[in-house]
Amino acid sequence: MDILIDKGVCIGAGQCALTAPDVFTQDDDGFSELVPGREDGAGSPLVREAARACPVGAIKVAP
Repeated sequence: MDILIDKGVCIGAGQCALTAPDVFTQDDDGFSELVPGREDGAGSPLVREAARACPVGAIKVAP
């Protein structure tokens, strides 16, 4: 699966990191980023839910 985080749209709400903490984290400025080594979603069933939880739609997931 391909996960794209639009850093220009992300507001750092953190919903992705709360929903799928094994895949998403936040950088020092509070913006979303992928956990190193988990760039493909690591098979987590919560990745799509994390994308839906983003209040500004900054996360896109493709199969």
